[in-house]
Amino acid sequence: MRIILSGGGTGGHIYPAIAIAKELVKLAQPCDILFVGTRHGLEADIIPKEGFDLETIEVHGLERRFSWENVKTVWNTMGSLWDCRRIIGQFKPDAVIGTGGYVCGPIVLTAALMGIPTLIQEQNAIPGITNKLLALVVDKIALGYKEAIPFFSNQKKIVVTGNPIREEVLSVDRAQGVQALGLDAGRKTVLVAGGSRGARSINRAMKAVHQRFANRAGIQILHVTGQSEYNNMVSFYQESGIDVLGTGNIIITPYLYNMPDALAAADIGIFRAGAIGLAELTAKGVPAILVPYPYAAENHQEYNARVLEKEGAAIMITDAQLDGNLLADALEKLLCREETLEKMSLASRRLGRPGAAKAVAKLALALVHH
Repeated sequence: MRIILSGGGTGGHIYPAIAIAKELVKLAQPCDILFVGTRHGLEADIIPKEGFDLETIEVHGLERRFSWENVKTVWNTMGSLWDCRRIIGQFKPDAVIGTGGYVCGPIVLTAALMGIPTLIQEQNAIPGITNKLLALVVDKIALGYKEAIPFFSNQKKIVVTGNPIREEVLSVDRAQGVQALGLDAGRKTVLVAGGSRGARSINRAMKAVHQRFANRAGIQILHVTGQSEYNNMVSFYQESGIDVLGTGNIIITPYLYNMPDALAAADIGIFRAGAIGLAELTAKGVPAILVPYPYAAENHQEYNARVLEKEGAAIMITDAQLDGNLLADALEKLLCREETLEKMSLASRRLGRPGAAKAVAKLALALVHH
């Protein structure tokens, strides 16, 4: 079995592709995997580290307005179709899978035009423009949210699988996570993470949260600030007289490499609303306070967050509404209402799809054997 996967630009497109690839390797022996991406995206660093081969093409995303830069981008993309044809001709895949982002457009389109079985995986409740276009030519569409169904015209192609997540997220339990991070098993753990680059508005609001909960018994806060925001947060603590080490219940870090441990240890999450972050939270049944990134394409993060809020798994605060006291009050209410927290946890777990990567892999293999 030979499979091409493509999805790049952000971790939200790359990590689902890696999760699917690992399930394909388990299900189809032998299975050769080739990733197609760009040399500029995160995939150029991540994919080789995961042990997979990567071919690169020259393709860029479109600006959301008419510009000469867009004309040049379209021209370059047309040229990349020749590269895609060459890659497909040399690798001879049995199927091609795209996990979203402009990177996967040319390779999935080329494969579909060549009659090779194709599948796309859409993570968000509001589909991206690339997947909307590819949906017209691919054989199957795997969705992270059923709420995305109305955005596709041919619904016979659709299967709601949930969003693929890293296997290691599922394999760690709370006791292991607490021990790995040196946390106190007797305290409730609040995990704050705004994505790999951090979230400035969440970090600003967290200043009031830290002031309120510093030295508070029964709670510990693990705050991942992002690299660019870390020094600013450290300066704030110094100016406010908060001794982070002395409190014993506040941990700040610019980046967390062992996020699976943190998710396993978490009792409450304060997150943006990227699809993969939410998939990991729900797989672990973690109640959340969500602050959607307001500039996400088509405002898809707010739609993602509303799905969890509607099902009782999360509280949503818009970025425009967010301030420190509001966030601290929301957290206080959750910490004081054990029954509410338990109901939210159960609702979160009901939404979780821990088997999503395997479901997508099986869907792709079924196309090959059809």
